[in-house]
Amino acid sequence: MRTIAVVNQKGGCGKTTVSINLASALAEIDKRVLLVDMDPQSHCAVGLAVPEEQIEQSIYDVLISKSRNEPIRLTEILWQISDKLELAPASIDLSAFEQQMANIANRECCLKNAVDEVKSEYDYTIIDCPPAVGLLTFNALRAATNVIVPVETGYFALHGLSKQLETLSILCNRCSQHVQVNVLASMYDIRTKMGREILAELRAHFGEKMLRTVVNFNTKIKEASSFGQPINEYDSSSKGQRDFRSLAEEIIGSDSRQQHRLIVNTLADQLESISSEAEELLKQSKPEVKPRLAAKPQAPQEQAPRAEQVQSISQPLMVEDKTPQKPTFADTNAKLSDYYGVNQIDDAIVFVTLYPRANNVQIAGDFNNWQPARNPMQRVGDSGIWQTELKLPQGKYRYRLVVDGQWQQDPYNERTEVNPFGEYNSVIEVK
Repeated sequence: MRTIAVVNQKGGCGKTTVSINLASALAEIDKRVLLVDMDPQSHCAVGLAVPEEQIEQSIYDVLISKSRNEPIRLTEILWQISDKLELAPASIDLSAFEQQMANIANRECCLKNAVDEVKSEYDYTIIDCPPAVGLLTFNALRAATNVIVPVETGYFALHGLSKQLETLSILCNRCSQHVQVNVLASMYDIRTKMGREILAELRAHFGEKMLRTVVNFNTKIKEASSFGQPINEYDSSSKGQRDFRSLAEEIIGSDSRQQHRLIVNTLADQLESISSEAEELLKQSKPEVKPRLAAKPQAPQEQAPRAEQVQSISQPLMVEDKTPQKPTFADTNAKLSDYYGVNQIDDAIVFVTLYPRANNVQIAGDFNNWQPARNPMQRVGDSGIWQTELKLPQGKYRYRLVVDGQWQQDPYNERTEVNPFGEYNSVIEVK
């Protein structure tokens, strides 16, 4: 079973929304899912229309039961939300949990012990954590195999993210546990320049720790919460539903990749150990030989940039070797809108965008009858930048990017129009 804690000590970043809809999306893909609410505000129950007055026992009763020598199994408090989804609700009593467990040994393992008892019955456990770093969050981290940090793409949300990740690292080190942490961009409004800039900064700075899926700002998600439904039940055709479906599929897909990486790392460690021993033996048996002539100095060779150099927000990226003077978002003095996006240069329209983790980026628009295969973009080195140019007659054109099969508007073009499907097309005007 994979246990995912949704953590951020900043309130209002969409933790509960992510927890509910991710759990529901996983259940829709036929996974057995347990949703655990560790927030004393009990918003998961509210968001799933579970009547508060009918909750007789909550996760609080399970967590403290062993300290009272009256063990309660997690299965005794569950509410069935759908065929594959069950909820362990919270209650306001959780706010007193830390005080009541002050003198109890191994108090940080209460949730882990409860979840371990039912791990054979579920494929995934999603834990909605409170907006504070305390014993409740520590319990969630102790039980977790993975952590998702949802980040609203606004200035104040970004401001404290590094401190948040540092805190998570300290907590994980305290419990001697390896937990994979991923950042999820949530409540993203592509229409705002600030949102686009911050999303680009997140992708550049966190690299592979950044989930590819982005949860866009969507009024349907808020409406669904007010009706006590996950978005896939409230509006199965909405963009919000597609976002969480994509997130669930990305998480499921990363399972097999993580297992493969673990096997590869284990073999690599063994080979490295054998290689080190062989080199040591070689040094011991090899006689010392003095060189007859000093080695002729060699011209220094250029080394390929390391990944951390490419991702660093202080290291400029180059679109082409011949034009190093063009900085990307890595140059903090440059503006994203002046570099990425679409620009007319002489008689050509040049498209430039940034998708570091994409395998394939194409353009579809009314200039190619909305056939993306006709206009693939070209990757520029290993920088994650994609570009292409088209020669188009004068006029107004609508287009979308197709990134690994996912249709989306150009995040670096402010001009948009609503299409017949309720989504946004990007717009260019050739003069």
